[in-house]
Order: sequence, then structure tokens, then C-alpha cells
Amino acid sequence: MTKAELAKQISNETGVDYASTLSVIESFMIEVKSSLQKGEPVFLRGFGSFILKHRAEKTARDISKNTTLIVPAHDIPSFKPAKEFVCSVSKLDDIE
Repeated sequence: MTKAELAKQISNETGVDYASTLSVIESFMIEVKSSLQKGEPVFLRGFGSFILKHRAEKTARDISKNTTLIVPAHDIPSFKPAKEFVCSVSKLDDIE
């Protein structure tokens, strides 16, 4: 499902016009990005968490040039689904 399809679906279900729905979705995405840039996780109870994961510096190989390079430490965004989310998608009731 694309962002446009999601906005259309929500618009149809809620009765809110498409442009407003799309604007809310865009604003949500901007706020999540902004919070993560500040180092603040976003917690949505019952849905999941948008968090930053730290990756330590590591050594990698460029096999085409047969050289070693160092990948610096960095943070990457990640989504961790809530237990309820996982259960509803996988249709399992007893995940613990």
C-alpha cells in the first residue's frame, strides 16, 4: 500500500477529505523524522516504537579492490512493533 492509497482508504473510512488526510500523514512522517533527528524515540502504544539503533565502528572489505575500509559508528532508524501489532498481523494469541 502506498501513501496515496493509505490516505484514500483513511479518507473513505473517516469521511475526512483526501487532501486533509494526506496532509496529516505527511505531518506525522515529518514529526517522526524530526523526533528521531533529535534522538527522541516515538512510542505509539499498541502499534510500535520508532527508535534509533547505534551501530559501532567496524572494519569492512571492498572485495572488488581487495582493500579494507572502516565504517564509522552511526545511528540508524528502526521500527519495533508492539506485541499487539505482531499478534494481530501473525494471528497468534500467545506470543510472549
